[in-house]
Amino acid sequence: MSELELRDLLRDWHSLVPEARTALAAEFATRDLEFAEPPPPVDDSPEFRELVTVRRYRDLSEAIVARAVVESAGIFCFLKDENLVRLDWQVSNFIGGIRLQVGAAEVEAAQDILSQPIPDEIFIPDQPGFMQPRCPRCTSTDISWERQGRKAALASLYLFSLPLPRGSESWHCNSCELRWIDDEPDETASSDNNRDSPH
Repeated sequence: MSELELRDLLRDWHSLVPEARTALAAEFATRDLEFAEPPPPVDDSPEFRELVTVRRYRDLSEAIVARAVVESAGIFCFLKDENLVRLDWQVSNFIGGIRLQVGAAEVEAAQDILSQPIPDEIFIPDQPGFMQPRCPRCTSTDISWERQGRKAALASLYLFSLPLPRGSESWHCNSCELRWIDDEPDETASSDNNRDSPH
């Protein structure tokens, strides 16, 4: 073999059987050629991750916030069906929501992070502080802002292409099922709109 052929064979060092490696090293020594064992090849094959769903979210914005919280702790996570919901948000209800997934070995750590209580106040530099809303009956923070008649309006728009009025807006507590309207005046509403007390 020529010197060039020997050096090409040396590049495949890690694929040779031990006997072939010994013979190749001896041949380099016989010809007084510089011999250096090449470094092991870099494994650039895709890494397989076993992902486990730890949370489901109906709204994309809520799922993105949860992903950011988990990623800030150094945990790899993935939002399954994120792009599908971006195309049509109504799909989220049919597929069971957007799934936040993490590696099987990091499920417990991710759940601990997501289960941390919501702080009462969030201080933002150079901005007014944020006060976490609470249920007036049970003081739970598991609340959501909802619009009454939203489902009927969507059904009317989908079936008959006729939009219905937006309906009344209120808070809903997922812990004690209380619905209430905020007592603070809405700056965007007209002055004759009155706010009711919790009911």
